[in-house]
Amino acid sequence: MLSFWRNIKRVLVGRPLETDVLHGERIGRLPALAVFSSDALSSVAYATEQILIVLAPAGAAALMFSTPIAIAITGLLLLVVLSYRQVIPAYPGGGGSYTVAHSNLGTWPGLVAGASLLVDYVLTVAVSVAAGVAAVTSAVPSLYQHRVLLAGLCIALIALANMRGVRESAAVLAVPTYGFILSMLSLLGVGAYRWYAGTLLHVGASAGAVAAPASALTAFLVLRAFSSGCTAMTGVEAIANGVPAFKDPAPKNAVATLTTLGLTLAVLFLGTTALAHVMGIGHPTPGQTLLSEMGSMVLGHGLLYYVLQTFTAVILLLAANTSFAGFPSLASVLAEDRFLPRQLAHRGDRLVYSNGIAILALLAFALIALFGGDTNALIPLYAIGVFLSFTLSQLGMVRRWLRTRGPRWRTGLAINGVGALATGVVTLIFAASKFTEGAWIVILVIPMLILFFRTVNTHYREFGRAVSMENWQAVWPLRHTVIVPISGIHRGVASALTYALSISDDVRAVYIAEHDHDGDEMLTRWDQWDVGVPLVILKSPYRSVIAPLLQYIDQVDEEAKDEAHGALVTVVLPEIVPKKWWHALLHNNTALLIKGALLFRKGKIVVSVPYHLD
Repeated sequence: MLSFWRNIKRVLVGRPLETDVLHGERIGRLPALAVFSSDALSSVAYATEQILIVLAPAGAAALMFSTPIAIAITGLLLLVVLSYRQVIPAYPGGGGSYTVAHSNLGTWPGLVAGASLLVDYVLTVAVSVAAGVAAVTSAVPSLYQHRVLLAGLCIALIALANMRGVRESAAVLAVPTYGFILSMLSLLGVGAYRWYAGTLLHVGASAGAVAAPASALTAFLVLRAFSSGCTAMTGVEAIANGVPAFKDPAPKNAVATLTTLGLTLAVLFLGTTALAHVMGIGHPTPGQTLLSEMGSMVLGHGLLYYVLQTFTAVILLLAANTSFAGFPSLASVLAEDRFLPRQLAHRGDRLVYSNGIAILALLAFALIALFGGDTNALIPLYAIGVFLSFTLSQLGMVRRWLRTRGPRWRTGLAINGVGALATGVVTLIFAASKFTEGAWIVILVIPMLILFFRTVNTHYREFGRAVSMENWQAVWPLRHTVIVPISGIHRGVASALTYALSISDDVRAVYIAEHDHDGDEMLTRWDQWDVGVPLVILKSPYRSVIAPLLQYIDQVDEEAKDEAHGALVTVVLPEIVPKKWWHALLHNNTALLIKGALLFRKGKIVVSVPYHLD
């Protein structure tokens, strides 16, 4: 059975890689852009739409603010990119905002940054996949009712691709990432040409916006639209988290990739917003995404439109890959610092953090199922965590510049100081404008996650003290009693008794009898066998095996109280191992229950002696 599943795993994931080839699994700039930027690039497909959704109810006049809002967001984006260009050379080991905040601001700010990013990574997968499925169902409406199932399938495929390793996931992502960039540039290029030529279609105020204002145009409404559009900036920090995945010189390659990402994202986001504005689109048609509507109007319903929709759907689905690159890496850093289970710090067969990948996939699918795969329901939860981590990262860099005062420290201080101020203000805007729409959930989850971090850390510290060799003294018991629970006389019992006699002179076989005649019959057979080991008959009128055995073990402990150094009790369990895995389902497997009962009993040793049926 084990070999069967092992072969299945080899087909799906690939053969194991040696630790020594880890350096060869690193990637260059072009593949890295595909791995780490799919989230940020894919946000172009819905960031502008989110701005318009907020502004549209206030009428056509409010839609005039979409372009200035996009310009402000782009300026903030470039400021964050400049800030992270300072972070990467300073902390080339990865960890991003968590490492910077933890190193310079202390444990609690570091945990806030780490928790914020982990939450945002889960939301990134959920939003990206939900948006990708929405693009698919826009083209094929009959699939709409199966959107949650489709999302689960997409998450599983992305997780599997990442399980195979960084290089293979980069190969999978390269075509859709660069295909999306080229198709978007084609859309913007054709749209600009048609606008210049005067042939660009215009929706008009009556169709593009609500004729009678349903809400007033207020500063708060503009701030809500701004915060919704800031989803275009999610994923920018992923490159700083994954610097170790780059080829040498890793920091230089990471900085170059980050710069390319920032400039590309700025062009696509600004271009999309400007094109929507000149076309008079105030709100996408129900059941159709903004890009789908723009694409059909600019490119027609020919090949180029379907190429755009295909790459948009794929990039949205694969945008989750940024989280699958960042979440396991950040979780491994937190695990190494003993704030998450240590299993998350271990690399799998393909030299990736497989446990982190699996956990991220499960959490993201649970979130999509909870919200019914609705992108608009998930968006309000999105991005507040990443902006909080942006702020803490920049504050950490400010503290570092003031402490180290290295070359050009004043320039770095100015960049990170302005970045901290700007992202801090945006975080407050997010919290205020999105609180009632669902952001309160994230604001509640982050402290809960931090509490979990502290609980895990406390356990590991207490565990370390408990197993420490400091002041340790060996205690050799004068009495070693070995108890062998039996269900009858067979070869498995004979093997267990042989082992028991090799480790102690005080060996006792124990038989649990439901009826008196069962015990008498077993005692008679035992005397006939004459193996030289005494048999203890324990009565169990309530048909329990565990309770009488535990009582007898306690009795053995009581007998040894007069010994100077106490007693040692070993329970040797005979276990029959059948030829086929499903044969085990036909037996009671009482040994497993005994192991579980004794696991938390101090000073008790449990040994399994398997007898294989060949």
